[in-house]
Amino acid sequence: MPTPPCNNVTLTPIGHIESDYPDKFGVPRQPGLADAARASLVLTPPFDDPLTVRGLEAFSHLWVTFLFHLSPERWTPLVRPPRLGGNARIGVFASRSTHRPNRLGQSLVELEGIDTDAGVRLRLRGVDLVDGTPVLDIKPYLPWVESRPEARAGFAPEAPASLPVRIAPEAQVALTDRPDAASLRELIHQVLAQDPRPAYRQGAEDRIYGVRLRDVDVRFRAVVNDESKTLLEVVEIVMM
Repeated sequence: MPTPPCNNVTLTPIGHIESDYPDKFGVPRQPGLADAARASLVLTPPFDDPLTVRGLEAFSHLWVTFLFHLSPERWTPLVRPPRLGGNARIGVFASRSTHRPNRLGQSLVELEGIDTDAGVRLRLRGVDLVDGTPVLDIKPYLPWVESRPEARAGFAPEAPASLPVRIAPEAQVALTDRPDAASLRELIHQVLAQDPRPAYRQGAEDRIYGVRLRDVDVRFRAVVNDESKTLLEVVEIVMM
């Protein structure tokens, strides 16, 4: 007789993420879209033995399997991807929505280095992972088998268009004397260029939004310039 399917699965996190994103609002919808985003994957016992990552330094990129821990446990068979304007519905398994039956996510991230002085900490770049994300597994990325340029990409055939971003002079003052001013400014530009506003934002151009990055709250609004094109303007940067 065939072996019956396993109906109950218990997964144990191997570590957690410490990232530039304290909150899920503003996190890029795909990895690599904000190259300035940094994170650490901190392995927890008993997986924090340096032997578990021996040889990993030879790889430049990793697959990170994680849990969408801030998403509700309930799910529906149809979802509304932001890429389709937030109104069109498609099947959950035809999307990369966070509202999934098992809330599992997968990200391809760049490995910048490995610290093993006290446990194991993987330094990552280009992440789309909120701070505190439980990590379930990591695997090296193999470009010769996993890169398929000829593959069809359905309703998302190419990277989304980015919006121009400007930081008002009065908002720039908050970055004065910060040792990470340059990298934070770059992160702000890259995150806002992805337009984190809800897909149903039409008609709400006067609204002030806030996205948390590192230890600041970046408040921004949509502005129509002299060429009738929309850009996002940072009006205030507030320490949290």
